[in-house]
Amino acid sequence: MKGRLMFFDEVAWDKSDGQLATWKATLLNEESMKKITTLIKTHRHGVAGQLFPPQKGSFNMVIRLRFIDGASAIIRFPIPGYSVFPDEKLHHEVSVMRFLERHTGIRIPHVLYHGSSDESPYGLGPFIIMEYIDHNADLVDALNTPGLPDEERPVLDPSIDENRLRSVYNQMAGLLLQVAKHSFPRIGCISNAAKDEFDDEWVVMHRPLSINMNELVQVGGVAAEDLPGITETFDTGAGYLLALAELHMTHLSSQQNDAIDDAQDCRMKYIARCLFRKLAREARLCWVAEEGMFKLFCDDLRPANILANSEFGYKISGAIDWEFAYAAPLEFVYSPPCWLLLERPEYWEDGIDDWERVYETRLEVFLQELRMREDVDIRRGVIGEENRLSGHMRESWDNGGFWVSYAARRSWAFDIIYWARIDRRFFGEGNLEDRIELLTVEERDGMEAFVRRKLAEKEEGGLVGY
Repeated sequence: MKGRLMFFDEVAWDKSDGQLATWKATLLNEESMKKITTLIKTHRHGVAGQLFPPQKGSFNMVIRLRFIDGASAIIRFPIPGYSVFPDEKLHHEVSVMRFLERHTGIRIPHVLYHGSSDESPYGLGPFIIMEYIDHNADLVDALNTPGLPDEERPVLDPSIDENRLRSVYNQMAGLLLQVAKHSFPRIGCISNAAKDEFDDEWVVMHRPLSINMNELVQVGGVAAEDLPGITETFDTGAGYLLALAELHMTHLSSQQNDAIDDAQDCRMKYIARCLFRKLAREARLCWVAEEGMFKLFCDDLRPANILANSEFGYKISGAIDWEFAYAAPLEFVYSPPCWLLLERPEYWEDGIDDWERVYETRLEVFLQELRMREDVDIRRGVIGEENRLSGHMRESWDNGGFWVSYAARRSWAFDIIYWARIDRRFFGEGNLEDRIELLTVEERDGMEAFVRRKLAEKEEGGLVGY
């Protein structure tokens, strides 16, 4: 029983690109650029020098203005069609950036100002104005295979210098430790509860907005109202994992294009989601005993978002892109990072078994560096003994918790991970008929009608594409 990937809905993706093109035409207008320059100067005083061309990221567009004193500021807009919840995303990012700036030693771009769509020139949307951190690289540049074209997905250099690998892993370990030392009583995004933003009262007030939630609406066919409500937070890891399991089924049901290959693939995807939801309902997906304590976690904390200077051995300059940070279940925080090889397991050229084989060799190096960093930070008083992650990450890898957390957070990778690393762990040996017997009566009775509907959608989508 082998799972197959789901792919982004190409029709929805084209629609996102169309929104980007329309918005970009307004952004690149000469008058827009003049107003943007004035807006930046309003909140970062000085004599302006050079305005750099816009730089597109995965979810945001960044414009940099350099001043004649040598420093720079940037303005960053969520991209329509790519950032599905721009105001919500921006509000959460500002909150977590200010929290991290006050409570960690991580270099965070200082927020000079953030504004709503009403304050934005020509309706370009909400924005953040922040300091620019000088850098000439990110940590992907330190790890990536030399000669790999920019348009290809990065892959850890198999011949990377051991000292460089350890240096990068050690620095990333330091970031993870500082973020994860902060605990909250609920799962969700944090905000400053006080009216005065300089007060230091931080609480979980909003849903845990994740990259996966953004993509489910953008290119997965999921309606925004099918996600947890904006003010919905969670008081148990089991409750949150059940919500994610329900979202996996909603995703399969909602995405009309590029979701299934054929009838058998559809049945496999349906059964996998039913069984994962069964495990969630029975609270079998959680392996950490503590409840009522959740730690800060960032979906997007990875080498690509860590700025560095190649002239100084890729020493970290700062960390950016915190919009998908939230108080999360300990199972997520205690999972070892999936970016150790840069490439994700579902996209690994030689398959998931080979990814795991290579990953294990690098994991040993990372855990060694993590333990050394823990020792140093504890001696320096940066973290306490209770903030160690290395033992938990080893346990997560050994007991399979890593794969459960990964499958819960990655909707399009779910099927490959479920059938390769989760199903037999919980249900033992067997075939597809055995798994069907584990479904509820309602799930069994509804399966074939579900398959017929998805096949009809696939045929209709194919005709539209043709």
